[in-house]
Amino acid sequence: MPTIEIIGIMKGLRSIPRILRINHLDGYTVSCLFNNGESRLIDFSTLFRDVFKVDKDDPAFPLLSDANEFNQIQLIGATIGWPNIGIYTKDSRGQTVFYPYDLDPKVLYQNSTPDRDTNPEIGLMVKQARKDAGLTQEELAQKSGTSKHYISRLENNKADIELLTLKKIIEAGLGKRLQIAIK
Repeated sequence: MPTIEIIGIMKGLRSIPRILRINHLDGYTVSCLFNNGESRLIDFSTLFRDVFKVDKDDPAFPLLSDANEFNQIQLIGATIGWPNIGIYTKDSRGQTVFYPYDLDPKVLYQNSTPDRDTNPEIGLMVKQARKDAGLTQEELAQKSGTSKHYISRLENNKADIELLTLKKIIEAGLGKRLQIAIK
């Protein structure tokens, strides 16, 4: 029986965005894994220049003007930031405290785009397998116990999918075997 391999499954953002991991950096573009399972690309040169309007007086200016400073990016709590850049201020006891420069993960999520290299295109995979099988959306829905509307939304990456529903679509609807790999 032919197989369709799924590397991961995306879920919609159902809670406050948090960054779980930095996948990779490419210049000033950073790929981050968010808590909804989606990897997204953040173009910091555009974000700092066009959204934050960073100028010479801004604490973030060294990040925009020096790649070595920028490359010290790391996870700080539930977001990303730079422990090498920040501000010193006094706490409630008068002690000087350093606060590293970090950014609101909600702002980062809103100013990012899906990372096509790390997010599986489940909808596209299902659509291609359906077409290869010579089935219409209606026929696939009927065979898998779902609706044409749901199949359409899935194929256009507009619907979250549960693993057991995906299994029904692949195995009952397409006559293939669902195989999940962790690499």
